[in-house]
Amino acid sequence: MGQAGAPDLKFFLTFQGIDMKMAEPMTLAELVQKLTPRAVVGPANVIVSALHYDSRLVVPDSVFFALRGAAVDGHRYIDQALERGARAIVYEVEQPLPAGVTGIQVDDTRRALAHASAWFHGDPTADMLVVGITGTNGKTTVSYLVEALLVAAGRRPAVIGTVNYRFAGEALASTRTTPESLDLTALAARFRAAGADALIMEVSSHALEQRRVDGIAFDLGVFTNLTPEHLDYHGDIESYFLAKSRLFTGLGRRGPDKAVIAIDDPYGMRLARCLPGAWSCGLNPPALVRPLESRLSLEGIEALITSPAGQLELRSALRGEFNLSNLLCAASAGLVLGMTVQSVAAALQTAPPVPGRLEPVDNELGALILVDYAHTADALEKALKAVQGLEPKRIITLFGCGGDRDRNKRPAMGKVAAQMSNLVVVTSDNPRTEDPASIIAEIRPGLETIFRGPLPSDRARHRHERGYLVVENRQKAIDFAVNLLEEGDLLLVAGKGHEDYQQIGEKWLHFDDRQELRRALREREGRRGT
Repeated sequence: MGQAGAPDLKFFLTFQGIDMKMAEPMTLAELVQKLTPRAVVGPANVIVSALHYDSRLVVPDSVFFALRGAAVDGHRYIDQALERGARAIVYEVEQPLPAGVTGIQVDDTRRALAHASAWFHGDPTADMLVVGITGTNGKTTVSYLVEALLVAAGRRPAVIGTVNYRFAGEALASTRTTPESLDLTALAARFRAAGADALIMEVSSHALEQRRVDGIAFDLGVFTNLTPEHLDYHGDIESYFLAKSRLFTGLGRRGPDKAVIAIDDPYGMRLARCLPGAWSCGLNPPALVRPLESRLSLEGIEALITSPAGQLELRSALRGEFNLSNLLCAASAGLVLGMTVQSVAAALQTAPPVPGRLEPVDNELGALILVDYAHTADALEKALKAVQGLEPKRIITLFGCGGDRDRNKRPAMGKVAAQMSNLVVVTSDNPRTEDPASIIAEIRPGLETIFRGPLPSDRARHRHERGYLVVENRQKAIDFAVNLLEEGDLLLVAGKGHEDYQQIGEKWLHFDDRQELRRALREREGRRGT
């Protein structure tokens, strides 16, 4: 039940020497005590040495968990797990099993796997400081900022998130924001064994809905915001909100006893009302942590912040109002964890840049080129609002939408791009199994609420023109946009950010917007020099 064609987490873990097996063998009877099953059929006093949810990785004497997914049901792979030597099967629907194989029936195999994984790996987060960050946008930026805070406080934090999984200068490529519970707990155990005493996690709505984090012991939860995203999976924004809320209200004793909630949107305000002990943060009253005054510029952010712990003079190289919101979340987290206002201010001022989040690409054209991960209408609007404040002569936005994902956001992103840009170059993102032209066709109605229709490429070269054009191939789109740039222009390349691949069909091809921009700039310079 692996993700077809994707980089495999177990490959990275094995490649880096992370042992996915348990420290000591256990008996099924011990496991059963942790699962509170509905029924157990077969022998329980046998030794097992591994847990698996992917039937292709099952080894003899292991336990296979038949997970139900959106597209794949693990119950279909029980026979394959048995052929590979599984000693026990954990399922929701009872299955006929061979003699000597134990069947363990539970109400929810995903929850069972999460709790079994925690126990299996010695409950590694029980004595670590664990910060979980959830929300639609800002999770990655806040994770980097909280990492800087904890390092300044003398902690040794590991981070599991969208960009990578990292600790002490070593990093594994991230395969998903929040790994499956077995992989997640194994990773936490490895980090702890290597000396990590804190864990910062970006927690996705999928992970919360699918019980991937139910075995993690959280100390602090941070909520950044909520805007429409992943509605292809959750169905509607109410279900999406309830999934996000599980971090704070649905994990029982494993849930955090401290919370930071950004209340600049109605969902944050609603969640804060459910958590009377939480620290609220935001740009305006009634947030407990908010700016009394602020200055946003090309150089970054300066703000005077009020908080229950005192006033904080904030300086950061991050740009834009949405990053002020991210800084407020991070500052609140540091203060809630007992840091002084002075140490929080100092750590945030020196925090490293976040890959692919308004990341600048150096050039000699006198233009500003930024790469950003914005892939929702709200995130794109915030990024464009931030760059508008820099007052460029012209804003050129290049973006596309991912395939096999929420189709409703496509025209919404098109409208935002058209409203806030002089020129929009629409291209392919990660089309996955969809036809890129079909995705672009669903973006165009949003563009055409503002623009009449696509511009001819020769007219797009004139700075006074406004409109959009389509260049389906992303590499050629970047070439086109770079060749348009003049002094004072701003080019925002949105959607992929830190990603260094493009997923086309079942293939994952190397593609990095930052590298492509540098290549296009070199080629433009080369043509000018001949």
